[in-house]
Amino acid sequence: MAVVPIEKIDKEKSYTYKDYEKLPEGSPYQLIGGELVMTPSPVPYHQIISMRMEYELLKFVEERKLGIILDAPIDVYFSEEETYQPDIIFISNDRLNIIGQKKIESAPDLIVEILSPATAYYDLRHKKRIYESSGVKEFWVIDPIEKSIEIYENVGGMFKLFNEGIKKGKIHSNLLKGFEVEVEMVFKLA
Repeated sequence: MAVVPIEKIDKEKSYTYKDYEKLPEGSPYQLIGGELVMTPSPVPYHQIISMRMEYELLKFVEERKLGIILDAPIDVYFSEEETYQPDIIFISNDRLNIIGQKKIESAPDLIVEILSPATAYYDLRHKKRIYESSGVKEFWVIDPIEKSIEIYENVGGMFKLFNEGIKKGKIHSNLLKGFEVEVEMVFKLA
């Protein structure tokens, strides 16, 4: 398979998954609305938040043998023009068949996106609509600046705010019954 040189990406062209597949491994791109969108490496604070949330989710899911937690970079295929790399995903045991050789081949049960200046617009707009219509059951938005966590539940193809925590308090999941985490702990530096 021929590799697409990154400097040859045409901003005016509409790309598909077939084009996306040709990028060199580890290329910092997501396929959003047929556009190859460069997503630079996250800052350390983003990664600290991701590590803390992933750890809490992983502990909960593994203790109860509910499924699998994966983190970026991992390709999640939604359609020929939509392949993303969410920060954290959960796939329940009864849906592990969506884990393919090269990508997750359908919507995970839960997606966590940690906002960053380069991706916030996409995360909160375009990707959120794709997550809704693709059947993601819960969508979590973590905002490092506001120190907030919002949990949206998919009700009839539309996300409804289910739970929210700002700076303090606990957030909990409806999908992962019994899971809760202290908001303040997620945003601690050390």
